[in-house]
Amino acid sequence: MPIYEAATIDEAVQLGLDDLGLSKDNVEIEILDEGKKGFLGLGKKNARLMIKPSISETVSETIEETVEEVLEEKPEITEIVYEEESQAEVPKKELSELGDEAALTELAVYLTEITKQLDAPAVVKIKREANMIVFQLDTQKQGLLIGKHGKTLNALQYLAQVFIHRVAENKLSVVVNVGNYREKRQEIIQRLAERTADKVSRTGQPVFLEPMPAFERKQIHAVLSKNEAVQTHSEGDEPYRYLVVEPVKKRL
Repeated sequence: MPIYEAATIDEAVQLGLDDLGLSKDNVEIEILDEGKKGFLGLGKKNARLMIKPSISETVSETIEETVEEVLEEKPEITEIVYEEESQAEVPKKELSELGDEAALTELAVYLTEITKQLDAPAVVKIKREANMIVFQLDTQKQGLLIGKHGKTLNALQYLAQVFIHRVAENKLSVVVNVGNYREKRQEIIQRLAERTADKVSRTGQPVFLEPMPAFERKQIHAVLSKNEAVQTHSEGDEPYRYLVVEPVKKRL
């Protein structure tokens, strides 16, 4: 594990956080030496510490509360009414086993209603990228929809996937994004996968990562599938399902 050294503890911590690309809330800090200021430049000693990502971080209350509140207050999904440009009323319909396009449209309406409830109204745009269907939420209040460490956005991701599984005839995979958060998060996930594999290889012990959406777990699976020294599997139930990275057992 790398050791970070600077004139003060705060500077050393910041150095480590910048290197890891994480916030202070998502790491564990072990101070090795508090350092000394010295006198007239004599006896000065830098602070030294180790920083590692939290691997036993409990699920944030933010996502739990957001999921519970939105589930309790969500619009009735079996009675969504559309109006055409002519303002003519469309009869109410049962939302189940819809075709792909109809199901995606219903989800866009559902997400629009949720963003209003969260006091961050958004325009929902559907984009197709490779094998993913991305719901881009354009809002003036990105911070509210992303939440601390992306917990609110992950809650929206979970609700969107549950919704689409309930109403769509086919099994669709969707991703909810705000601004360019997912793109930045993808870079962090890549570094997390590499650091985790390195730790597992060095210690010979499994690492339990924090809960994350299914598509992020798949990303780590894909990155580490090329590493012959480690193997991965998921445990737990959604939305708190997490990834376990462990050393490959050597055959005798």
